[in-house]
Amino acid sequence: MANPGLKILLIEDDGAIAKVIQLELEHQGHEMEVAADGQEGLKKALAGAWDVILLDVMLPYLNGYEVCKQVRGQKDTPILLLTAKDEIQDKVFGLDLGADDYLTKPFAMEELMARMRAVLRRRNAAPQRKDERRLKFHELELNQDTYQVFFSGQEIHLTKKEFELLALFMEHPNHVLTREQILENVWGFDYYGDTNVVDVYLRFLRIKIEEKFKVHYLHTVRGVGYALRGED
Repeated sequence: MANPGLKILLIEDDGAIAKVIQLELEHQGHEMEVAADGQEGLKKALAGAWDVILLDVMLPYLNGYEVCKQVRGQKDTPILLLTAKDEIQDKVFGLDLGADDYLTKPFAMEELMARMRAVLRRRNAAPQRKDERRLKFHELELNQDTYQVFFSGQEIHLTKKEFELLALFMEHPNHVLTREQILENVWGFDYYGDTNVVDVYLRFLRIKIEEKFKVHYLHTVRGVGYALRGED
């Protein structure tokens, strides 16, 4: 991996899977610690300073979603969910709780390491210039420092991924963005997840902005992608 010597917490109740991941990542030069249930995992997650947390969803005592929610309430540590669930809504739920990405079991170790690289690359990206922190498009205003969005002064409550998706569009108004460009910028360059996650989040934004305020800004360009532009 490009980031040697990471300190990684693995929260996984399947001993065989945990052992394989631990041995492989330690072979790559990383420091590993393992927790076998949600309660132990949460305690270790909050007590330690981790570069990445690999978090199984189906855990005894406290499920991975609840662990993710509680960790994210106190720390900004990158979290990669490991899930046996292949439903897009389950994945969206985890992302909305603050997870940085998800990986569906069974997976190859190469894909796990690629996802970790993508998460760390996004977290280590250079901060934007101060004059780029506030974005405006017609009645929409977005503040990247406070994670707030307003329409004509009325606040719109968005999840983290919804906010990041809207910010991407507002940084490139009137430009058509393909699904691949959106996945690269919001979910990471090595993102291998479902491309229809983009459609799901577009639908969320349309409900919270377009349907609520009776506007049409998020346009579908058939066969190409999506664009933020004024109403037709």
